[in-house]
Amino acid sequence: MSTETADKAIIEKDTEALFSKRRKKLVTDPLVDDNPITIQVLGICSALAVTTQMQPTLVMALSVIFVIVMSNLSISLLRNKIPGRVRIIVQLAVVATLVTLVNEVLKAFAYDMYKELSVFVGLIITNCIVMGRLEAFALGNKPYDSILDGFGSALGYSWIILTVAFFRELWGSGAVFGIPVFDYVSGWFGEDFNLATNGLMVSPVGAFIILGLLIWVQRSKTGYVEH
Repeated sequence: MSTETADKAIIEKDTEALFSKRRKKLVTDPLVDDNPITIQVLGICSALAVTTQMQPTLVMALSVIFVIVMSNLSISLLRNKIPGRVRIIVQLAVVATLVTLVNEVLKAFAYDMYKELSVFVGLIITNCIVMGRLEAFALGNKPYDSILDGFGSALGYSWIILTVAFFRELWGSGAVFGIPVFDYVSGWFGEDFNLATNGLMVSPVGAFIILGLLIWVQRSKTGYVEH
């Protein structure tokens, strides 16, 4: 009887739906309830450094999504082959390889963006979000679950930095994706009307202010309190 129960449990585990409730939470929890930036306070450096404009921020977000998802997949596939003593070295090697690939693609197909982001893309190697998901999840879970976990964490990171970049570019430069929004709006009210920009928003101080407001709004909504 115990053998039949064990076999049944194994079958049920193997036939878990691709988007079961548990797996959906792997993607949705990092968006708000367990966001890597606003809750875990990780990846702050890039959130402050690259968010002056939407375009480089979008490229950075896509790069992080690719690196986290692929590194999670790679480490999960290798999890039973990696000796515990060298696991950090292997993780760094995998992440560094993927970051180098991203860097070379940008250099080949978007050279101007490469020059603007090359330093910050390189720092993805030491991003705590990437290494944290490898150590906390990918090393102990199957590839598909690891992909979902990495994708959720990367999305949580991405929407925060894109929101910060939107308000910094809009209020600091009067534009979004380089489109002069303030100039268009001012034109509706006549030549003598001009919407003023705030130079503080293009400095790291502006990023801190917007990020702080995002953290305040999110934690007020979710009721999260530091212990």
